Amino acid sequence: MKRLAATVLSILFLAFSALPVAVAQAQEQPRLRVDLDELNPRVVSTTSTSLTVTGRVTNVGDRKISKLGVRLQLGTRLQTEQQIGDVLAGDKFKDLATTEFVDLVPDTLEPGQSAALNLAVPLGQSSKLQFPKTGVYPLLVNVNGTPDFGGPERLAAVTLLMPVLGIPGKAPASRPLSAPSASLLWPIANSTVHVVSSPLGGPLTVADERLADELAPGGRLDALVAAARAAEADTKVSSSLCLAIDPDLVATVDGMTRGYQVATGGGPVPGKGVDTAKNWLGQLKALVAGRCVVTLPFADADLTALTKVRAGDATDTALLASAVGGAAAIKNLLGIQPQDGVLWPGGALDAQTVEAIGKAGVKTVLTDSGKLQSDSPLSGIVALEGTDLRAQPIDALITSALNGSESTQNGLGAIAFRAGLGGQTGQERSQLLIAPPRHWTATGPELTTFLERMGDFYAAGLIKSSPLPDLLGESPSGTASVNYDPQDLTAATSGDVTAKMSQIDNETLGLSSAMTMDATKRVKPADVIAPVRLALIRAASTSWRGADAATVTGNARGDLDAIRGQVTVERPKQTIALASGASPLPAYITNGLPVGVNVRTVLKNNVGLRPTEAVPERTVPANGAVNQLLPVEALRAGRFSVDVSLTTPDGTRLGTDARFELTSTEYGAITIIITITAAGALLLLSSRRIYRRIKDSRADPAGETTPRVTEDAQV
Repeated sequence: MKRLAATVLSILFLAFSALPVAVAQAQEQPRLRVDLDELNPRVVSTTSTSLTVTGRVTNVGDRKISKLGVRLQLGTRLQTEQQIGDVLAGDKFKDLATTEFVDLVPDTLEPGQSAALNLAVPLGQSSKLQFPKTGVYPLLVNVNGTPDFGGPERLAAVTLLMPVLGIPGKAPASRPLSAPSASLLWPIANSTVHVVSSPLGGPLTVADERLADELAPGGRLDALVAAARAAEADTKVSSSLCLAIDPDLVATVDGMTRGYQVATGGGPVPGKGVDTAKNWLGQLKALVAGRCVVTLPFADADLTALTKVRAGDATDTALLASAVGGAAAIKNLLGIQPQDGVLWPGGALDAQTVEAIGKAGVKTVLTDSGKLQSDSPLSGIVALEGTDLRAQPIDALITSALNGSESTQNGLGAIAFRAGLGGQTGQERSQLLIAPPRHWTATGPELTTFLERMGDFYAAGLIKSSPLPDLLGESPSGTASVNYDPQDLTAATSGDVTAKMSQIDNETLGLSSAMTMDATKRVKPADVIAPVRLALIRAASTSWRGADAATVTGNARGDLDAIRGQVTVERPKQTIALASGASPLPAYITNGLPVGVNVRTVLKNNVGLRPTEAVPERTVPANGAVNQLLPVEALRAGRFSVDVSLTTPDGTRLGTDARFELTSTEYGAITIIITITAAGALLLLSSRRIYRRIKDSRADPAGETTPRVTEDAQV
């Protein structure tokens, strides 16, 4: 009984010990979600009379919630970059002012139900929200409620940065004497890797119709182009805008305009977005005409990962060169020459990669200011130590603010802060290169509003519109080195991925080395294997982060197998009867590629057959075939099989093995000779042994019984 009681007490102790953890985990689950539709104004000025917030509140938990109310909470003016970062991270702040709670309608929500959020707060001398001076303030939309089996608490909140250019009802404040110059990168890039395969002369196949959806009216990519085109009416905004374009995106959409396929479980089906692709590409061509354009790496590849694919061969930079050489494709497809040698790479760059991209023709990199180390503040373009490259810092604080559900509003707040709004000494900059996330997902209305408010900043003199070429044309303000820290290494493309990429790349090079250009086809071997090289670059895309190596490299492997599968040995339709024991084995080799291929024939699983001499290499002509007689000898009579395979001269596998079914009624001549020789040797040894025994018996007529050590015994 004592043992039983002790066991029960132990179980109860463990159960109650775990209870607080379970309760804490339950409390971490969100119960409400707030989706804001409108915030007006986005920037408070002397003429602002009210602050309006609208949206929806949704019960995303598993309990009914009642007594729902919402209010606004204003924090103290933000003075430092650290304070801005804390607000963006969702940390609590000290309240400066609050409004009264307003009940939602309805004020009770079952799981899955939503209620409208509508707040209108007057601004002015008698307002609940008083802004003491110009600056950037944190503004919290706070939703309280009472869940079943609980008490009243904050269940959801949205934190915003609110720029205040002027105090409502008061005279305009003076502006800084020297406003910073500002340029804005506008990313036109893939959200993920879409291409499954794009063989030379074959149809483009994509994974699904997500890209077509993004190109369609109201889609992500359509919104980016439409907002930029709408901003053309404001010359200051338009001149400060520089389009950052992914060559892979443009090439993929161009391929879609000629018809494409969508991969499905039951096989590829025709894509439905041909007209959508044509329309979007036309809109993009109209947008880029006469504008500043810079290139992104092909498929937004992790360049540092690409340098590790052939780390042991510093002379082979074909992958990296292709990834950073997208300017030619943009010029060819869009009719605009991007900024010469200017690249906006994704991810962090280590010293080896910086050196490699410099050799590949890059002259200037646009990079996160946090990835540059310098003894002096980064106020403009800098020279990278030990290289001929220059680096233009992108403001990391603004980029961070432009990432998230309320990205456009927080981005405006961070820009105003960097411009010195409110006189934050030491936090302002003389130059601002503003860059949203490369895969920006802000809605069309939000993008348009963001550019309109940027126009207001220019008009108010808070910042000065500056074309990116003007920023890049200035002399370096100092020197810096790249900062590649352990955190970057953790977030980088994994070693498993680069190892598989390296294996595929080695096989691709082996295949390429066996190819020869046909005089009539005039197709270069490099063009045939280009789809594999591009698929390898896509495998290093930053959008693959977290995916396993087989998934990441699957498309490249599929493209490679499809190419070498076109050079193969035809499997005979019937059994081959060898006319004699040493008859040659006829093999019919076909080549469906538009280039010649040097092949080597190899016999496998050939227990009943052996080659009598080395099989010479053969060149199979482009889109042609050859017969090759393989000198072999039957090792036995009867029916048996042998596998015939092809490789390149360096051993890279081609096609699939072909199984030959054979019959032979005779042994080969060499086999017979060996058999006769072996039989003769056996007969000779047996005769010698018999002779020695007879000789020994004659040498002992008395019949001695003493054992004698014979030669046989010694042996």
